[in-house]
Amino acid sequence: MTGSEDSPAFRLAYVPGVIPAKWVRIWNERRTDVPLTLLQVSTAEVGGLMLAGDADAALVRLPVDRTVLSAIPLYTETSVVVVPKDHVVSAVEEVSAEDLADDIVLHPLDDALDWETLPGRPALERPATTEDAIELVAAGIGVLVVPQSLARLHHRKDLTYRPVTDAPESQVALSWPEDRTTDLVEDFIGIVRGRTVNSSRGRREEPKAEQPKPKKRSGTEGTARKPAAGRSTGRGARSGGSGKTGGTRQGKPRRKS
Repeated sequence: MTGSEDSPAFRLAYVPGVIPAKWVRIWNERRTDVPLTLLQVSTAEVGGLMLAGDADAALVRLPVDRTVLSAIPLYTETSVVVVPKDHVVSAVEEVSAEDLADDIVLHPLDDALDWETLPGRPALERPATTEDAIELVAAGIGVLVVPQSLARLHHRKDLTYRPVTDAPESQVALSWPEDRTTDLVEDFIGIVRGRTVNSSRGRREEPKAEQPKPKKRSGTEGTARKPAAGRSTGRGARSGGSGKTGGTRQGKPRRKS
C-alpha cells in the first residue's frame, strides 16, 4: 500500500447523474488537511482517467474492468422511461417493457443499462449520448429508458418519466485502480461504507498514546507510623506497671493506728 503523501489532494471523479455531495461533506469534516477535488467525466472516459493516474477513485456505474479496477457497489438505481408529457405513459404510475412495444426506444452509445433485448422498435441511428437522446424524445422521435438520476439530470418541462418495472437496473459503485489502494482511498471507502471517524477498519491503526505509569509508593506509604519515643500510643497504655492508666487521681494515705 502506498502512502497518503503521494498526492496533495484526493481527486474523485464521478459520472453524470451521480451526486457525491454527502460523501464530500463528510470528507471535508474529517480530512481538513487534504482537499478533495471533484472531476465530472463521461462513463466512457472514467476508467482511463483512473488508470492514467488523473483520478484517485471514481463513482461509476457498473460494470468496470475488474482485471485492473477494484469496485465496491453502493446502491442500485430505478430505471425509468422518459416520454413527452402528452404521451400515454404519463397517465399511469409505472409500465413494463412490453408496454413500450409500439414505441421507438432510443439506445444511445453511452447507455448505462445492460439490455439483453431492447424493448420497442429500434431507431434508425443510435444517438451519441444520453443528452442527445433526450433532445430526440423532446422532438417526439422516440422514448428513452435510463437510470432515474439521468432523467432528473436532463429534466425538461415538456418531458416526464415513469418507472419501468422489468428493465435492467444500474448499479453505482466506488472504483479505483487495484494497484493504487492508498490511505486516502481507504479513508474514502470508510466514508461511503458509513464507518465512524473512530473506526480503524481499512486503515492502519494509529499508535495509542502511552498511558502514564502509576507512581511507586515509598516504603513508608501505606504502613502505620511508629509512635515517637516516650509518647503514649493511646488506649491501653500503662503507667509504671500499676495497671492504672496514666493521669488517674491517687487515694488518701492511711492513718497510723
